[in-house]
Amino acid sequence: MSRNRLILVVAVLIAAGATAILIWKQVLSPTRVDVAHMESNVPVDVFGLGTVEARVTSKVGFKVSGLLVELHADVGDKIAKGTVLARIDSREQTAQVARTNAGIALAQANLQRAMASVDKANANYTNSKSINTRRQALVANKITSVETAQSAQAAQDAALGDLNLAKSDVLVAQANIADAKAQSQLQSATLDFYTLTAPYDAMVTARLKELGSAIGSGEPVYTLIDPNSVWALAYIDESRAGHIKVGEPAQIVLRSLSHQRLAGKVIRIEPESDRVNEERRIEIAFDAIPANANLGEQAEVYVTTRHLPKALLVPEAAILGLSKTGGEVWTLEDGRLQKRKVTLGDRLLDGRFEITSDLPDHAEVLTKLPGGLRIGRAAIASGS
Repeated sequence: MSRNRLILVVAVLIAAGATAILIWKQVLSPTRVDVAHMESNVPVDVFGLGTVEARVTSKVGFKVSGLLVELHADVGDKIAKGTVLARIDSREQTAQVARTNAGIALAQANLQRAMASVDKANANYTNSKSINTRRQALVANKITSVETAQSAQAAQDAALGDLNLAKSDVLVAQANIADAKAQSQLQSATLDFYTLTAPYDAMVTARLKELGSAIGSGEPVYTLIDPNSVWALAYIDESRAGHIKVGEPAQIVLRSLSHQRLAGKVIRIEPESDRVNEERRIEIAFDAIPANANLGEQAEVYVTTRHLPKALLVPEAAILGLSKTGGEVWTLEDGRLQKRKVTLGDRLLDGRFEITSDLPDHAEVLTKLPGGLRIGRAAIASGS
């Protein structure tokens, strides 16, 4: 045999050996695979994006128009209920209050005068009645004339009329006092409108007017929030929001505190969804409101809807023909690879799905799909 022929034979044998080794490794030799393991107490979370907002927000202003002459609060100030925030020029209204108070004094003086008139009329009536009684006795005894008796009776009747008129003047004076006091209360209440006070313990988030501004009735001067009503308003896809209930625990991640998860809970699920984005609005209350939370700041919300006591979870990449309810997975059964159709349950935020259908005893589900997989091929679970 020539040398070249010998070299060719050796090369063919080497190639055949390499091919045999490759076939052994890829087809005949057991392959190592990663498999899923049963997990306990697995939380099922729903994710949503939103912003930090305040449940109680108020734009406050005056009920009357006028010139702004005092401002006592600025953005960021925390103020107690009843604190004076601003005032408008009230000199004209103050004069109206003084005028109505003077009206009360005048009405009271008129009442005193009317009561004195009653006393005078009552005395005249008593005197005329006494005279009339004597005149009537004399005329009965024919000591005086009938005309004299009639005059005495007329005088008594006139005195009684004067008394009743004086008493009516007292009632009129009393009514005038009541009216004057009502007018005074009205003008005093109106004067209060010239002072703007905080309706509750609040924080100022906006000052909308400055000194010297002419403002109209109802025009806002400040925007206030109740700092204890700060929450996260999250938008959650309708397809994921169905299991959320009021009272469920949640975690909030603020953009400014991305390293920290703040505890909270669901306190409101709005009954109307966003028709364009097909999202549901969920309000999450902080267990402890962070001191540096800013309104409008982006927030990530994770709501825990339930826990799975036991769960077999596989990544989406390990599921073939994935549909809404199921797919196919590779399994390791008695040292051999198999394919199984499975029913899927919850999808976790990390992309893993819960397998809810029953599998054969000792079947393990592959979590990664390396090359060379075929039904019946020998395999060994990594770590075994």
